[in-house]
Amino acid sequence: MNETLWLGFALLDLTLVVFIYRFFGKAGMFALVVFNLVLCNIQVLKVIDIFGMTTTLGNVLYASVFLATDILSEHHGKEEARRAVLLGFLALLMATVYMQIALLFTPNADDFVQPHLQAIFSFMPRVAAASMVAYLVSQLHDVWAFHKIRARTGVKHLWLRNNLSTLASQFLDSAIFTLAAFWGVFPANVVWEIFFTTFLMKAFVACLDTPFIYVAGWVRPTAAAQS
Repeated sequence: MNETLWLGFALLDLTLVVFIYRFFGKAGMFALVVFNLVLCNIQVLKVIDIFGMTTTLGNVLYASVFLATDILSEHHGKEEARRAVLLGFLALLMATVYMQIALLFTPNADDFVQPHLQAIFSFMPRVAAASMVAYLVSQLHDVWAFHKIRARTGVKHLWLRNNLSTLASQFLDSAIFTLAAFWGVFPANVVWEIFFTTFLMKAFVACLDTPFIYVAGWVRPTAAAQS
C-alpha cells in the first residue's frame, strides 16, 4: 500500500507543478517552493517503510522543489531561481519561529490541540535548522550546477543538466540534513539507512521529473500568468 500511495503521490505532485506553472507562471513556482518546503519539513518527521527500506516522508514534496527551481532556471534565469531559493528559506525560518511562539501560549482548559502541536513542532527547530542549512547549500548548488552545465552544453540536453545538477545537489542535501537532524535521535544504523533511502527516493523522483520539465517548457504560462 505504501509503495502504490507513494508513487501516486509523486506523480500527482509533479503534475501539479506543471499545472501551477501553466496557470500561474513564475509566481506559481515561487508559491510552490514555499508551500512544499514548509509542508515537507512537517512530513519529514514521519518515518515509513517503503520498498523494504526505512525512509522519511516528505521526499516527494522536497524533490519537486528542485523541479520548480529548475523550471525557473531554464525559463526565467539564474537570478529568479536564486530568489525562489531565498524566499523558501525565509518562509521556513518564519514558520519555525511562529510555531515556537504559538507553543508558548497557555492553552484553554478545553484545548486538545496543544499536546499534538507540541509533539510535532517542539522537534521542529532542530529539523528546521538542519533543513535550512541543507536546503541553502543544496539549492544554491543546484542553481549553480544547472547553469554551469548549460553553459558547457548549450540549450540542448535539458535532461542532462536537470538530472546531473539535481542528483548532485540531492546527495549534498541528504547528507547534511540526515546527519544534522537525526544523529543522536536514532541509532547510527538507522541514521545511515535513512540517509541512503532518503537520497534514493529523492533521486528516483529527480529522474521521474524529467518528462515534466519538458512538458513545462511546452505548455508555458498563459498570458494572464505572465502579466
